Amino acid sequence: MRKIYFIPYLFLLFSLTSCFQLIEEISLKDDGSGEMQITLNLSQSKAKLASIMLLDSVNGHKIPKDKDIQQFMNETVDFLKKSDGISNIRKSVDMKNYIASVTFSFKDVSKINGITKKLLEKQKTGGPENNYSFDKASNSFKRIYKHSTAMKSEYAKLNAKDKDIFKSAAYINIFRFSNNIASATNKAAKISPSGKAIMLNTPAMDLIYGTANISNTIQLSK
Repeated sequence: MRKIYFIPYLFLLFSLTSCFQLIEEISLKDDGSGEMQITLNLSQSKAKLASIMLLDSVNGHKIPKDKDIQQFMNETVDFLKKSDGISNIRKSVDMKNYIASVTFSFKDVSKINGITKKLLEKQKTGGPENNYSFDKASNSFKRIYKHSTAMKSEYAKLNAKDKDIFKSAAYINIFRFSNNIASATNKAAKISPSGKAIMLNTPAMDLIYGTANISNTIQLSK
């Protein structure tokens, strides 16, 4: 099977759209197990993308077809199947609205440490490090984020037009819990009205340049 490095395809699609979102969601149970979903959402530009996908290439770049996208998603699922403590892996590709996601269960939240970074490394692209932990005794959840300088280096290689699209892009992180959230150290994060979920919406440019602090320690009620 031909190996696809899909990140260049994504950069091409991003450069032809006005906005996109990368969404990471974690739902954590009391015992430290749970579920994670990673979603790429380009739906705000779906009308423009529908026209672009009919072409063979744009500006000398090959346009990915449905089969290319499906192959990439299948390779992602295969990678996750080989990861310790990861199970119940599902993928979803909505080519009508241009939303792709992968969802999986974990037996302990520490099992997802490095997942995103490893997925990016498979695509020959540098990525940040995320370390998750849950202390059952204190009912405290922690996410430690470490910026990758490779993100800034890769961004610097883009032309001016491609750089512009990241100005409207966003990374959205959502954590959901069984118990109410008593406190959170990241003041930019917003707690839901239910008190059991917290969201952090971060501009992509802040992540690229390392000016955003998306680490968070969340104390849950007992």
